[in-house]
Amino acid sequence: MNAPGKTNVNALAAALLDRHGTTYAGELGIDLAANTPPVLFRWLCASLLMSARISSPIALKAARALSGAGWTTARKMAGSTWEERVSVLNRSGYARYDESTARMLGDTVQLLIDEYGGDLRNLREKAGREPQQERRLLMAFKGIGDVGADIFFREVQAAWKELYPFADRKALAAASKLGLPDTANGLASLVAQEDFPRLVAALVRTELAKDHDAVRASNAELGPA
Repeated sequence: MNAPGKTNVNALAAALLDRHGTTYAGELGIDLAANTPPVLFRWLCASLLMSARISSPIALKAARALSGAGWTTARKMAGSTWEERVSVLNRSGYARYDESTARMLGDTVQLLIDEYGGDLRNLREKAGREPQQERRLLMAFKGIGDVGADIFFREVQAAWKELYPFADRKALAAASKLGLPDTANGLASLVAQEDFPRLVAALVRTELAKDHDAVRASNAELGPA
């Protein structure tokens, strides 16, 4: 099927939001716009889990389990043992990486407490609200590499406005396949700023599900822009 033309990119963006427009943070019940220490901490943990070579549903299940265990702040997780974290991750299906991830979570919370008082907003201020510095400091956490930083940035831009507009390679790959603008600025022109994290998440979900044709079909049902 031919890529959509320039006249229907807005309708295609609407189709994406309609089909896949739930952010991963939203799926976890994390309101990133609140920009509080527990919210940011939970999203950091989820980003770490989702960056492993493991399916998103399992990573999300593990993220929910960490919160369900009561480890919703750096200090609360610091009070857990490695064995307790391994057990929670293992029960969530995160078996291949449970031991290493439990260790990385422990290292991460200790650094977060030691350097930033358990509050990622202090990391943001230390970085001067400069995206490249924020990325550099984030990647000092064990388990947060380029992919983890991309995941964190994709949705925290709802609160950290200096990151807007941000779209990672996976989102841009889906945009290119769909015939949408393949730059963050180009994609941002299609939706309101508050909807942009949802659009980026929708593109990532499309790329993971490989349902580009279904998105095009739903766009056709919605009609031209």
